[in-house]
Amino acid sequence: MEQVENRAVQTPTEFVVAQPTHLSFWQTVLAQFDEVAQLLRMDAGTYEILRRPERELTVAIPVIRDDGSIEVFTGFRVQHSSARGPCKGGIRFHPSVNLDEVRALAALMTWKCAVVGIPYGGAKGGVQCDPLQMSEGEVCRMTRRFTAAILPILGGKRDIPAPDVNTNAQTMAWMADTVSMIQGKNVTEIVTGKPVALGGSLGRREATGRGVAMCTGELLKRLRKPLDETTVAVQGYGNVGSNAATILREMGCRIVAVSDVTGGYYSERGLDVDSLNRHTAAHPKGLLEDYTAPGVEQIDNQELLACEADVLIPAALEHQITAENAPYIRAQVIVEGANGPTTREADRILNERGIIVVPDILANAGGVIVSYLEWVQDLQAFFWDEDEVNQRLWRIMERSFAEVWEHSQQEAVSMRLAAYLLAVDRVGQAVRARGIFP
Repeated sequence: MEQVENRAVQTPTEFVVAQPTHLSFWQTVLAQFDEVAQLLRMDAGTYEILRRPERELTVAIPVIRDDGSIEVFTGFRVQHSSARGPCKGGIRFHPSVNLDEVRALAALMTWKCAVVGIPYGGAKGGVQCDPLQMSEGEVCRMTRRFTAAILPILGGKRDIPAPDVNTNAQTMAWMADTVSMIQGKNVTEIVTGKPVALGGSLGRREATGRGVAMCTGELLKRLRKPLDETTVAVQGYGNVGSNAATILREMGCRIVAVSDVTGGYYSERGLDVDSLNRHTAAHPKGLLEDYTAPGVEQIDNQELLACEADVLIPAALEHQITAENAPYIRAQVIVEGANGPTTREADRILNERGIIVVPDILANAGGVIVSYLEWVQDLQAFFWDEDEVNQRLWRIMERSFAEVWEHSQQEAVSMRLAAYLLAVDRVGQAVRARGIFP
C-alpha cells in the first residue's frame, strides 16, 4: 500500500474567518469537517481526498408538459466518497435544489453511513423543480428522463438512490423500471425505498421517523425523563416527521405542535396524531393545510421552533435553526430529523445554553439503515418480515447511539462533535487502507 504523506492539516483560510451565519450549506459541512480533521490530526493527503466529492454530474432534463410544451429542468447527482462501499443517498425534487446543496447532502451521507457502521459511502441527487405544481404524468416523465441521464454512474454495486424530499416509493419504482427497461433485465436493487411489490423492504417507509423516535427514547432514558411526561414539537410533517410523531405518541409522548410548508398547529393538551394523519392522507398533496380541531391553535414555523416543548424535532429542510432563532428555543432536547437543520452559529448557541442536540447523521440514519437492509434482501432474493427488519434497525441504532453518547461523555464534547469524530475517523481509515490508485 502506498504511504500517504503525514503533514498536519492546514484549514483553508476562508473557513477560519468567515462568519458562520453567512456560510452556505456546503461551506457549513466543510467547516464541520475542517474542525474534526484538525482534532483527529488527520494527515493532509486523506484530508484533501475527503474534502471534495469524488464525482459530480449535472444534467439537463427536457420534459414534455401536459399542454405539449417542453420544459428543461436541471438535475444533479454527486458522489462524495466510495471508500467504505457503494455510494448511497436520496433523490429530492424541490425548487431550492442546487449543486451546493447536493454536495453538502452527499457528504452528510458519507458521515451518516460511517457513524452507524454500514458499508456505504455517500451520494445525493436532486432535480430543481416544484413537483407540487406538476401533474403525476409530468413528474413520472421527468423522473424517467433524469434516471436515464444519471444512469452512467448508477449501479447496485456503484451508486444506489433512495427517496428524499418530495420523492417516495412510486418515484423509486419509476427509476427501477427505467433502468430495467434500458438494460433489458430486472435490476430492482438499483434503488431502495421501492414498493414492497418490487422488492422493497417492509418497514422502509417508516424507518427514518422510527430511527428519530428511537434516538429520542434512548436520550430520554439517559436523562431519566419519563416518556409519558415528555412533550414534543415536530417541524416538518412529511414522511419523517409524521412517522416520528406517530411512533413517539405510541411510546407515550405528548405531541403538542406540528407544522409543514402550509403552517403549524399547537395544543398544550396534545394534538390528535391519528386525526392529523387522516387529514394529510386525504389532502391531495399530503399537507396539513386547513386542518382544524377543537382547542388547536394555528402557528407558523418560527413559532413552532420556539414553542413550549421538551423535545424539538426539526424534520423539514436544512438551516431552519439559525443564530436568529436559537436563543428563543425552549426545548431542552433537539433531535434532528432533517439533514443539516442547524447552522454552525446556532449550534454554538445551543451548546452554550446547554441544549442537547442529537445530530442528523445519527438521528435520521434509520432510513439508510433500512435501505441497506432492503439492498441486502434484494441481492440475496430473500426477504424478512417487518418485525425482523425493525429488530435489525433497533440493534444498529441502539449500538450507534451508545457509541456516540459514550464518546461524547468520555471526550466532554457535544453529541454532534462525537458523531463526526467517529464517522470521519472511520472513513479516513478506509481511505488510508485502500491507498492511492494507480
